[in-house]
Amino acid sequence: MIYLDAAATTPVRPEVLDLVWPLLTTEYGNPSSRHTVGEAAARALDYARDTAAGVLGVRTGDIVFTSGGTESNNLALKGLALAAPRGRHLVTSAVEHSSVRASADYLARHHGFAVDVVPVDRAGRIDPDALRGLLRPDTTLVSVMAVNNEVGTIQPVAEAAADARAVGALFHTDAVQAAGWLDLRPLAAVSDALSLSGHKIGGLKGAGLLMLRGRLEAEPVLHGGGQERGRRSGTENVAGAVSTAVALRLAAEAVSAGGPQEAYGAYLTRAIVEGLRGDGGAAVPVPTGDPERRVPGIVSFCFPGTSGEAVLLELERRGVVCSSGSACHAGSDEPSPVLLAMGYDPDTALTALRLSFGRGVKEAELTTAARSVVAAVRAVAGG
Repeated sequence: MIYLDAAATTPVRPEVLDLVWPLLTTEYGNPSSRHTVGEAAARALDYARDTAAGVLGVRTGDIVFTSGGTESNNLALKGLALAAPRGRHLVTSAVEHSSVRASADYLARHHGFAVDVVPVDRAGRIDPDALRGLLRPDTTLVSVMAVNNEVGTIQPVAEAAADARAVGALFHTDAVQAAGWLDLRPLAAVSDALSLSGHKIGGLKGAGLLMLRGRLEAEPVLHGGGQERGRRSGTENVAGAVSTAVALRLAAEAVSAGGPQEAYGAYLTRAIVEGLRGDGGAAVPVPTGDPERRVPGIVSFCFPGTSGEAVLLELERRGVVCSSGSACHAGSDEPSPVLLAMGYDPDTALTALRLSFGRGVKEAELTTAARSVVAAVRAVAGG
């Protein structure tokens, strides 16, 4: 099997597993307990916080460990918006993750916030002029993701953050899909809040973090014992925190080292397009996302005239596992909101295919996968 669904989840890295296994078995204390077992767990949690803060270039007090990207996004939007006194206006983009869109919708429905959505172009990139046109004196928070999880487009985060700051608004970025491909320090430097998820980069599922500037007030989403400096109550998932922090450090080291994977996305796209070019018996591939400003690890297509689900099934039969888009959208009969926002019609959006991989992928695997995609599309289109 060739696994090309890394944007959905990744296997736990061996280095991570070696470190967290004792925390799941023999060093299992509650870090709030005042005895030697609890103190050992507290030291492990401190190690995780120090490690994550070092990768992001922030203070240790800025790190809030969560259950993953969805909770981090919820805490960022709801926490900052409800605690901010300046106004009740939010701005997000049209291609945000469902956890951001749903959080903004919750604030609109239950707390009277006005929410404006920045449109994107055909490549899935926000229009900076449109963003500036939506900002108001009472804008509380702007949330723009760093990398789109379905098409891989990199957003102009630094520019968006500067525009938000110019009107006194806070800025949050969902950087879940940026980890492992982009240097996160510049993103953290311009953000008031930044979301990450462990299982996208070789950590445990159910673990992530929110970088939240320590000076900021944030209304907790979870109330209870006051852990994480009162920002996220609940007994800390020490193993999950360590796994996220170590996976984050390893991912940052891989970004610094670079490697042939930087060109693999373009290679895979080219191989699929050339394989189907001029083939009257198959659908014409339509690459989606920004061809220049994108992460290499997400390659996406629409194949008009086919069924995306049928292509997926045919690919799995051939030993290639991938997806039609966001795992959070899987199982829905509705077209991707991201592709609709990019201007694709619903029928075309339903033919989407996403191939995503990490830095451990081999060129031979991508060569085989490209041939399998060509064969699968031909089989479905010809049927």
